[in-house]
Amino acid sequence: MESIRRTPISAEPGDNPSQTEGARELPVGRVLGLDVGSHRIGVAVSDPLGITAQGLETLQRSTKRRDFDYLQRVIQEYDVREIVVGLPLRMSGAEGIQSDKMQVFAEELRKRFRLPVHLWDERLTSAEANRLLRETDLSIEKRGKAVDRMAAVLILQGWMEGRGK
Repeated sequence: MESIRRTPISAEPGDNPSQTEGARELPVGRVLGLDVGSHRIGVAVSDPLGITAQGLETLQRSTKRRDFDYLQRVIQEYDVREIVVGLPLRMSGAEGIQSDKMQVFAEELRKRFRLPVHLWDERLTSAEANRLLRETDLSIEKRGKAVDRMAAVLILQGWMEGRGK
């Protein structure tokens, strides 16, 4: 499989910024960023102009139905128009089992919410989130709970910045 760099990966033709010329198009509505793990989903949402990302409450996963019900409430509350899901790649850039799982999850999101879903290279976002959180005065326990949220913020912020190039 080909190597993927920190560039938007989109299921929609024409969504890749390299295919469009001219000024950056600002989104209408907010963008939801997700750092999906087996036990938790870090959640972040953009401001209405798609410039900054803010972390929301981390979802403790239980059943797929409950997970999707929670995401439905967030999508409605924040008027979300697009979703970005972190794509876990190997350091070489190759895809693996976890990448396959995220592609399936992204397709489930597309079908369930009928929104554009983009996959974004999430390599090192958790490491960066841990580094940033170590610089705070948070306890180890609170840092652990904040890592997924911070990783979702970094995924979403990276996607928004990459989209503007």
